[in-house]
Amino acid sequence: MTAGRDVHTLPKAHLHLHFTGSMRHGTLLELAARDRIALPDSLVEDWPPQLSAHDEKGWFRFQRLYDVARSVLRTEDDVRRLVREAAEDDVRDGGRWLEIQVDPSGYAARFGGISAFTDLVLDAVAEASRETGLGMAVVIAANRTRHPLDARTLARLAAQYAGRGVVGFGLSNDERRGRTEDFAGAFAIAERAGLLLTPHGGELLGPTSAATCLDALHADRLGHGIRASEDPALLERIATAGVALEVCPVSNVALGVYSDLTSVPLPVLVEAGVQVALGADDPLLFGSRLAGQYATMRAAHELDDATLAELARMSIRASRAPSDVVARTLADIDSWLAAPAPGADAGRMAP
Repeated sequence: MTAGRDVHTLPKAHLHLHFTGSMRHGTLLELAARDRIALPDSLVEDWPPQLSAHDEKGWFRFQRLYDVARSVLRTEDDVRRLVREAAEDDVRDGGRWLEIQVDPSGYAARFGGISAFTDLVLDAVAEASRETGLGMAVVIAANRTRHPLDARTLARLAAQYAGRGVVGFGLSNDERRGRTEDFAGAFAIAERAGLLLTPHGGELLGPTSAATCLDALHADRLGHGIRASEDPALLERIATAGVALEVCPVSNVALGVYSDLTSVPLPVLVEAGVQVALGADDPLLFGSRLAGQYATMRAAHELDDATLAELARMSIRASRAPSDVVARTLADIDSWLAAPAPGADAGRMAP
């Protein structure tokens, strides 16, 4: 069997990447040292941290680490650096389009309010896109541990920026908290603005959570959604509706949703005809970036290059990238697959 083609050169879109979670580990350490911010050992010597989300205590620890990391962002230059480095990392991993997800309310106190921070992020995204050549857009996400009225405020903010760099509206944090149905009003605001609707669901709570996101929030894509694999009827519904799942294998295992990478049911989704976009979620906490998701799934499920190429095609088709970016990326994926695999020529040589 010949070696597979390099997944780093496979053109792809990245549709599930959280803002602070995209930070480079080295940048976290540097910014913390600059302002003498004490970091827990799990973000320094013991990085990446050992995590679990089996119960609220485990999720609280995960969220606490995320909040500590967010605290090192003190200046506008810090924000611009984070966005630029996230873009550089995606380009290095074969990224052609990135939709980065952010909850402006988590940064508003330090950066002049949610509108001012959104302006800063969008300007940083435009700048990073020009510098790296990566197509980029923003998904504004509400926090399900906060009041649904706060989500409506963020939905109105997202609607205000629709067509000006913001392409979607999401709902993140522990899906075991709050009632998904209570956020329907916020998603209705985003839906009227023509935004992509992409709430988290179907990971910690299973297939019922994913179905609720479809029914109550009219999800166009599902953040995670991986445990829809447990309900064949739901899988068929998702496949028929063309709802894409933003699957993040390494974070699924790190948080204890699955015991190991071979248990992540990616083949079940693909065989059911579900659109899948592999994502890195929070590389800062999970230690793996975009290309790593393709590499781990290739190894865990013995995926051939044709399957990897189709996963990449699904990622760009599920995005809100402009049509010219989609067409160019699809053509380049075909070229990647058409190129000889490493060792292919040697394997055909006569003895």
